[in-house]
Amino acid sequence: MNAAQQARYQLANQILDLVIESRFEPGHHLREQQLAEMLGVSRTPVRAALALLAEKGAVDSIRNKGYFLRLPADQLTKLDVATPPSSAQRIYARIMQDRIAGALSEEVSITELARVYDADRAMVRNVLAELERDGLVNRGPGRNWTFLPTMEDMETQQASYEYRLLLEPPGILLPSFRADKAALDRLRLQHLYVHDHPNLNESMGKQLFELDATFHETIAEFSRNPFLLQAIQHQNRLRRLLEFATYSNRARIRAWCREHIKIIDAVANGQLDNASDLMASHLQGARGASTASSASGGK
Repeated sequence: MNAAQQARYQLANQILDLVIESRFEPGHHLREQQLAEMLGVSRTPVRAALALLAEKGAVDSIRNKGYFLRLPADQLTKLDVATPPSSAQRIYARIMQDRIAGALSEEVSITELARVYDADRAMVRNVLAELERDGLVNRGPGRNWTFLPTMEDMETQQASYEYRLLLEPPGILLPSFRADKAALDRLRLQHLYVHDHPNLNESMGKQLFELDATFHETIAEFSRNPFLLQAIQHQNRLRRLLEFATYSNRARIRAWCREHIKIIDAVANGQLDNASDLMASHLQGARGASTASSASGGK
């Protein structure tokens, strides 16, 4: 998939998010000019994105009139308009999987990775730059790149869960805790989209991790305690690599989505004691799942 096609899918998803957040009803006229102004693009890419949504059955295209919303919001959250993974995304996922499996050493070079993954050097360089932005590698001496320290075994992962259990559930009960309704609504929609996605796969690993990390960081941010937020952000950076080993388990992904949604709903309803208990149960369950996964060789 080329860059223009990727941009088309991304813009279609932005339009979907806008429609869901705006609570538009079926039959609403989706005007190209208005969408272009709201999303900061020209009308041409908006038209292409709307045509894609028409192909997916989300909107109707009426000759000489334009595009009109076809589906209600609850069905839009289940719509599959996922951007097909690019070659770079597939290489990113394979590097993560091979590093977890021990197939890649601590230091790698662009030449080595280009040979292993049968890719051109420019693409590998871009993937390494993305890994660097994600806090997973650093440029090493010469032409080498070095994987940064992360959780690499069951002991450190278990210690991380124990540490988070001390922080995250009590953080919800702090007197300074204040939730943001708009942030909760966005999180809920994002989780419903992933939970109902018909084709969860490992190439979505980065997207899945970002959703998981954003959930925990958002709840921590509601505490209004910067030290708590920094601690959770640090744990997320450390666990990013190891989490990729769990993304082949679709049942587990959907389970943690449901658990997150229960916590979101409890916080939204002001049931903070319940939300704290649910967070503790969620982390304990994740700790147990990670132990089982390690015991079975990551399956």
